[in-house]
Amino acid sequence: MSKSMTVAYRGGSNLYINLTNRCSCACTFCIRQKCDAVGLADTLWLDHDPSAEEAIEAIAKFEPESYDEIVFCGFGEPTEALDVLLEVASEIKSRWDKPTRLDTNGQGSLIAGRDIVPDLVKVIDTVSISLNSCDSKSYQEITRSEFGEQAYAAMLDFAKEAVSSGMNVIMTTVGTTITHEQEQECAKICKEIGARYRIRVYSD
Repeated sequence: MSKSMTVAYRGGSNLYINLTNRCSCACTFCIRQKCDAVGLADTLWLDHDPSAEEAIEAIAKFEPESYDEIVFCGFGEPTEALDVLLEVASEIKSRWDKPTRLDTNGQGSLIAGRDIVPDLVKVIDTVSISLNSCDSKSYQEITRSEFGEQAYAAMLDFAKEAVSSGMNVIMTTVGTTITHEQEQECAKICKEIGARYRIRVYSD
């Protein structure tokens, strides 16, 4: 029996939304290289990107009012499906009035070819950005972004814009993927930007 694709799934006290498998990065630590799902999902591999209507229908089945936060995070970069993300987040706000979070590689403005923060701030409360490292060279070695040398600076610019817009901004690195010295430098970068720094647990 084949597994059904998962658009909405539980993870702890939060509800997660999986909008796309497309991503501008191929991170060395990415969990999707090792498994088909996380949390209580069946499989996060999609046979198609869900429409806004499909995503909202999937969310509604979970009684979203009972969750602490609704998070855009799956087996891809959510801003690759920006129009759907914005429509779904707007519906979440109007129908359930729940806090929303975007987990992102921070390359959404590069992907869209424009500054997307003014759109996001209307419907996203918290943005968690994968900082990954403290310099462009090691960042590219880890993320293998399709945007090459542009990616690191653009991610930092996105973070600064998000902070300036008033969103709650968290920037993350993954434990064991960089040195403690690099983590200290990352902490300094986050402090300068005005973001909170968090080291995520590496999943092997």
